[in-house]
Amino acid sequence: MSAKSDVSPRGRIWFDALTGAAANLSSLRSVCVADAPLGGQAARFIAVVPDAQNRFPRARGGEVGLDEGWALAHHVRATIAEDKDGARRPLIAIVDVSSQAYGRREELLGIHLACAAAADAYASARLAGHAVIALLVGKAMSGAFLAHGYQANRIIALDSREVMVQAMGKQAAARVTRSSVEEMEKLGERIAPVAYDIRSYASLGLLHKLIEGIDADSPSRADVGRVREELVGAITDARAGAPDLASRLSSAAARKMRAASIEVRRRLAEQWRAAEQGGSPEQGRSAEQARSAEQARSAERRDVRS
Repeated sequence: MSAKSDVSPRGRIWFDALTGAAANLSSLRSVCVADAPLGGQAARFIAVVPDAQNRFPRARGGEVGLDEGWALAHHVRATIAEDKDGARRPLIAIVDVSSQAYGRREELLGIHLACAAAADAYASARLAGHAVIALLVGKAMSGAFLAHGYQANRIIALDSREVMVQAMGKQAAARVTRSSVEEMEKLGERIAPVAYDIRSYASLGLLHKLIEGIDADSPSRADVGRVREELVGAITDARAGAPDLASRLSSAAARKMRAASIEVRRRLAEQWRAAEQGGSPEQGRSAEQARSAEQARSAERRDVRS
């Protein structure tokens, strides 16, 4: 369970700032949902926030727990159903989530199903034509980010020291790798995917925009206005592109930092297409052929030297 000092109010701060006096449509205190105007259109804003009275103690610090996962899935799918025959509202996922809720009860009751339901709902909304935008205002950690925000068409983030993205917290990562937190931080300075800060994450090409010069803890009216403009820009860009997540591999940063990942995807797609078209094993295995040829040449060179 998160310590009280680690509980962040940023999700609620930005939800209130962007929605104003709009009514909260959620009956769950840890999930905020509201419809509010954004760039001359209606948008649905969703945030997971701390609730000190949450019936699941492991989810009192703003984590995505059982109730939160199912609530996210419910409200996103309700949006899809309500907009089926009309204009599809953008979905704005305001992200400040420290983790999914770890606990014995959560595991027994299917935390994996709750988080998967939320992720599936967001993906379904994106594929149905809703522009899904994730706004990172705090932590975007572990399975919580996968459930709430990662399926967005576009991800934008505030440039702040407290905005960070990673698969697990520093302490947990240190225990798993049998390292110290300090050693993990030094490793992150050299290897971007291991780092926690948002600028390292941006270098991987996964962000649509990193917004600088914003007071994340106490935003002014001008700060909120700038973020609104960036949200509108991200919505426009998402609607102009494909509903998949291919844009995360097309940026200059992605082509530089994720070249190996892009090449693996290309080769897998090549082999998949060949298999679908009924090609021969040789035609569908160009990558394996090249690798085998290189291995054979290396063996021949070793034989010559010996």
